[in-house]
Amino acid sequence: MKAIQIEEFGGPEVMNLVELPDPVPAEGEVLIEISRTGVNFSDTHITNDQYVAKQQLPLVPGIEFVGRTGDGKRVAAVVPNGAYAERIVVPESVLVPIPDEIDDDTAAGILIQGVTADGVLTLSGRLREGETVVVGAAAGGTGSLAVQLARSMGAGTVIGLASGEEKQKLVRDLGADVVIDSRSESLGEEVRVAAEGPVDLVLEMAGGSSFEQLLPTIGPFGRMVVVGIATREQNEVRTGKLLKNSLTVSGFWLMHLLARPELAGESIDRVFRATARGDLKPVVSGTYGLTDVRQVHEDIASRKTVGKLLLDPTR
Repeated sequence: MKAIQIEEFGGPEVMNLVELPDPVPAEGEVLIEISRTGVNFSDTHITNDQYVAKQQLPLVPGIEFVGRTGDGKRVAAVVPNGAYAERIVVPESVLVPIPDEIDDDTAAGILIQGVTADGVLTLSGRLREGETVVVGAAAGGTGSLAVQLARSMGAGTVIGLASGEEKQKLVRDLGADVVIDSRSESLGEEVRVAAEGPVDLVLEMAGGSSFEQLLPTIGPFGRMVVVGIATREQNEVRTGKLLKNSLTVSGFWLMHLLARPELAGESIDRVFRATARGDLKPVVSGTYGLTDVRQVHEDIASRKTVGKLLLDPTR
């Protein structure tokens, strides 16, 4: 089978298209023909071995896929790695059936980002009706779905952060009340003005200056959930600031949700049902072949992309 494999850690240049033996399922496992693989910003951390979980070489990247079982069932799954390939073997227990109303592109476009957005808003963020929420990287895969979910959950004001006119227009079209340039040197002040006061919930994706500017915008009993660190710049918070302002700062890593099958199942079900109803629409901006994977990683790492990017392993 064709697959993308890395034998050393690094940037896009370490990913090579190779021929590997077809995987053979053991007891309790299933062989899947992959039709779509989701590309995530976290994949760029994995190939550099800078992800939350340490990686081992040689490695076939890719942590989510949509495909078919030998008897034709359409399924999706999130896995530790191995999805940048034509075929994959996984435990049957991790497979999620795809509703007939959802096509492969849509299913691949909502799986990780949709469940992440749902988990951040419902579990860590505890968004309540009427609250003001700030969504970082609002034109990205997770952010674009978080904007829609926050709106459907009854948020009072949704403020999206995005750079560039194209991304900002997209975020407005998705339902954000206000869109602010994420690169603004006065980001915090602009958020306060847009919210007409303190905000209740911030989904922080960038780290560094963005974190420092957004934290003071949160009012008493407000929450910041760290969903990513795109700048790779770490931040520190003084405990006195948390105490003085009654703030909650938390993190969210999808793998912890997936380790709780009862919570993950509820989240996936909510996301798939919302998508089937038409309430949630992923922004899929391109589907590429395995031969394009280096360029895809370059684009996503440089934050040139909008929405979700997919791989078609048959191409």
